[in-house]
Amino acid sequence: MYQRILIATDGSPLSDKAIEHGLGLAALCGATVVALHVVPRYPRSYFEGGLSIDNAEIKRIEAQWAAAAKAMVEGVKALGRARDVTVKPVVSKSDLVAETVIAAAAKHHCDLIVMASRGRKSLQRLLLGSETQYVLTHSKIPVLVLR
Repeated sequence: MYQRILIATDGSPLSDKAIEHGLGLAALCGATVVALHVVPRYPRSYFEGGLSIDNAEIKRIEAQWAAAAKAMVEGVKALGRARDVTVKPVVSKSDLVAETVIAAAAKHHCDLIVMASRGRKSLQRLLLGSETQYVLTHSKIPVLVLR
């Protein structure tokens, strides 16, 4: 059914559920997995009076985030190995998480995206947005959402 599944993870307990389900589905289908974590850029203040941090410190923080992300997707690879599922760990750097998930799925020729949703309702979703909702409405391939 599926040959390559992208599992998007943010390290939360809810995304751990998506990892478990995605790996289980991959094992059943004989599919390979692309484990993706998107690392944001460090926010910079462009307003007068905003806190400014020198570039060296920003690079150090972003390097820490990238290392944590790499460890996260390598953890998915280890879980996949235990289920005899091949996992390719991928870390992308972007502030546009949903668009990066969709682009990564296309780049790696995935035929399913697996991700979690916190299930925010009405005003909270309107104010905070929803990466999952964006992926659902813009993806050209099927999306499995876990809550």
